[in-house]
Amino acid sequence: MAAINAAFLTLALILLLHQNPAGAGEWNLLNPNAGVPAMHMQLLNTDRVVILDRTDFGASNISLPNNRCRDDPRDLTLKHDCTAHSVEYDVVSNTVRPLNVLTNTWCSSGAAMPDGSLLQTGGYNDGDRNVRTYKPCKDDSCDWEEFNAALTERRWYATNQILPDGRQIIVGGRRQFNFEFYPKTPGSDLAYNLPFLWDTDDRGIENNLFPFVFLNVDGNLFIFANNRAILFDYVKKQVVRTYPTIPGGDPRNYPSSGSAVLLPLTNLQAAGGKGPAAEVLVCGGAPNGSFTSANSNNFVKALSTCARIRITDPNPQWSMETMPLPRVMGDMVLLPNGNVLIINGAASGTAGWNVARDPVLKPVIYRPGNRFGSRFEVQKSTSTPRMYHSTAILLRDGRVLVAGSNTHAYDTFAGVQFPTDLTLEAYSPDYLDPRLAKVRPRITSPASHSEIGYGQPLNVTFTAQGGINRSLIRVTMAAPPYTTHSFSMNQRMLVLTNEVRRSADVTPIGRSNYQVRVVSPGSSILAPPGYYLLFVVYREVPSPGIWIRIK
Repeated sequence: MAAINAAFLTLALILLLHQNPAGAGEWNLLNPNAGVPAMHMQLLNTDRVVILDRTDFGASNISLPNNRCRDDPRDLTLKHDCTAHSVEYDVVSNTVRPLNVLTNTWCSSGAAMPDGSLLQTGGYNDGDRNVRTYKPCKDDSCDWEEFNAALTERRWYATNQILPDGRQIIVGGRRQFNFEFYPKTPGSDLAYNLPFLWDTDDRGIENNLFPFVFLNVDGNLFIFANNRAILFDYVKKQVVRTYPTIPGGDPRNYPSSGSAVLLPLTNLQAAGGKGPAAEVLVCGGAPNGSFTSANSNNFVKALSTCARIRITDPNPQWSMETMPLPRVMGDMVLLPNGNVLIINGAASGTAGWNVARDPVLKPVIYRPGNRFGSRFEVQKSTSTPRMYHSTAILLRDGRVLVAGSNTHAYDTFAGVQFPTDLTLEAYSPDYLDPRLAKVRPRITSPASHSEIGYGQPLNVTFTAQGGINRSLIRVTMAAPPYTTHSFSMNQRMLVLTNEVRRSADVTPIGRSNYQVRVVSPGSSILAPPGYYLLFVVYREVPSPGIWIRIK
């Protein structure tokens, strides 16, 4: 009876939090000065976040250590510069350490490599064909290593996607209607044409930059640009399928700047070898013509629609939903419980220098498993506008790190409507409400940074106070993405399958201790090799994550 009462009280509290008219969640200022505005962010398996801005706007607000300076005769602003344009934020100590990035990373792309290093590609001017790597460490000795002219083509506003073999494909970019691979290997050291990018280019505006790229469960790539999508076989360099145009026909990529996620993959061990279904959600953006209008000081209302499509269906069609708030330049974050957080951005205008208005201060939660018409929930408002060049990423403890906003070509801190913002904030979703602390699971094994293989049984031991409904325990794993310009590259979540698909897979092993038996993803197509965050979720309340490496 006590266990039933505890489970009932947990459910009642979760429902109460969802019905809070003031909005759920909490905001906290973490650091008032990160030194640079966070145009790009990547969480590493050391619980440190690499933050990058651009190098060609002048001095930043943080100096390089030990009287170091950056000398670059090709820099457009400061050829001798003693300030940092990249930093490492230590989540645990809440401190910032300056890093020395050499060439311009403006509007560049990246992704984590299988060994946990960050691969960062392209940029502008002196950096447009460069590759940079950052190997994480815990003794503050690591820094950027740079390779000049390592890319075949200049990559500015491109997208990186991790492939099953651990390489990355780099798709598109400004005036680049092609793709290439990195690291280079014999036979794949060139750039290859992708006519789809030419076809989706609105001349003079583009609207197909930072294309939304996802690795599908069949090994092909889902590529969305402007208002259309294809399924692309990157090995044979062939279009496998052309998807319908998004209803309404409005553009969703930069500078229209909606956002997109691959929804959590479930039923990973599906019978018959067919694999799981895969769905993509595209939300927000700016209507056709908004960029031209904004440059004439006419700021058109942003889109309030989301479009959802099951890309693995034989005859896939878009399903349209309406968000509670219009939003352009929003960020979409997959939360450990499988919900989607939509955060940051503006209600009118587009991406670009000073061409957006009406900051959207309220995040929204999207619950993909709810019935149509009841999936959105408005959250507690922040007081900090996060406009052009803002970012948001999931942290291991379940909070969301929110940073950035620099709507001007240079750092501008006064005398403008939206000043450059150097603060770091944390948004805590409702599952971190202190009243849920007693029922929040905590993983005790495996140990953090354990290595697992594909398709292998995995025993996860956790603690949870009070009684639980064992059939409502789930185990999820999330890939940490590289986020910039409203898109989180390689954001991916998998819901691990119970070993024998019944509640008995969750076994009590002592007071408040349980073990759940799951199976790891079956292949590198489902989960490309590298580090992931593993969570145990009870109802919608996730444990703090642990790092695991799948290889």
